Amino acid sequence: MNNIATSEIKNKVKRGQVYEKQRTEKGKAKRLRRKELKKEEAENPELREARLRENVPATQENTREFDEAVVADADEEVANEEEEDEFAQYFNGQAPKVLVTTTPRAGKQTVNFVKELVSVVPNLEYVKRGSKFALQQIIQFCNNREYTDLVVVSEDHKEPTHVTLIHLPEGPTAHFRLTRIKGGKEILGHARATSHYPELILNQFSTRLGHTVGRMFAALFPQVPEFQGRQVVTFHNQRDFIFFRRHRYVFKNSKRVDLQEIGPRFTLRLRWLQKGLYDPVNGEYEWVYKADLETSRRRVFL
Repeated sequence: MNNIATSEIKNKVKRGQVYEKQRTEKGKAKRLRRKELKKEEAENPELREARLRENVPATQENTREFDEAVVADADEEVANEEEEDEFAQYFNGQAPKVLVTTTPRAGKQTVNFVKELVSVVPNLEYVKRGSKFALQQIIQFCNNREYTDLVVVSEDHKEPTHVTLIHLPEGPTAHFRLTRIKGGKEILGHARATSHYPELILNQFSTRLGHTVGRMFAALFPQVPEFQGRQVVTFHNQRDFIFFRRHRYVFKNSKRVDLQEIGPRFTLRLRWLQKGLYDPVNGEYEWVYKADLETSRRRVFL
């Protein structure tokens, strides 16, 4: 019966019966093999160590295409550049001062998303945008008042769709696609946010471009977290999708720590990175997303 190809059986009922029987026997043989393997490894622990050493699962991260832009852990050239780049002062103690605004006449969903951001980023100030002010005027306004960063949330059909992050006073400027937004109140069993400075986790920003984007995010937050708040903000990059999460960790005992999500949660994807301040006409682009760049799922840019 095991040698019969189910595709050759014309009767539908019989075909289903044969398929279920073959699947049951296959699962039984697999469980029996696991039981025998467990017994062998209990008698000889070296067998288990060898199996775990050889059976490394293939993931999109460990099978990614080789990229010369990937930064090694001990790259002195990159470390020296970062000591003198636009963000160095914020890693040496300078407190950020951030302004967030929207497109003119923003809808309710966009304003609610901005209010969530205000609860996430310390020293973030929301200013409602008037219809008469161009983005270049707002940038000048921020520079005159010594803001360190400007965040602009754009919308389409009254829903937030893009985020532009402008580092002041001289750039760079990054533009992101914004998707999968979920407010804190929409998350089941969510925690309440406090005013404590959060800890920051930047995960898998491994290329030169990724380092720049990661440092732009890091420059929004004070570099002296208040650990008593037990709040953690995470920017996790996976295949160039940046997943944002905010949690509070709870110590259950000396060995166990639980996480409670605070929210919001959303996903960003870099569309372009521009050197200097925002200039759609004469600006110099360091990187621009194009669909034909995605030649493989194993090729990533951040």
